[in-house]
Amino acid sequence: MLSTNYEDNYDEKSLSRKISSYARVAGQKVIFQVFVLYFCLLDKDTPQWAKAPIISALGYFIFPLDAIPDIIVGAGYSDDLGVLVVAMGMVLAHVKDEHKDRAREQVARIFGND
Repeated sequence: MLSTNYEDNYDEKSLSRKISSYARVAGQKVIFQVFVLYFCLLDKDTPQWAKAPIISALGYFIFPLDAIPDIIVGAGYSDDLGVLVVAMGMVLAHVKDEHKDRAREQVARIFGND
């Protein structure tokens, strides 16, 4: 059963599946934010309190039933982007250039030179 406690929907396998299946639909901006937050989450220097909004935002991204259904072309991931941006704002002091660089590498790997 799906939980609307979005952090309950987060796990690495589900995140990987969502990215693999929907990256092109979600777009580079969304996927970049996902990866920046993901790499910040994995960083041992990121405090526990900062990991909570990251996990919730990534769980929201994974969750198939959200405010704007992801299947709506052109708008489906706008709510996801909003949630990711809010989480980013909450933890920005802990986002390192290294997280952004690794995120750019992953986006380039997925999207190539789009």
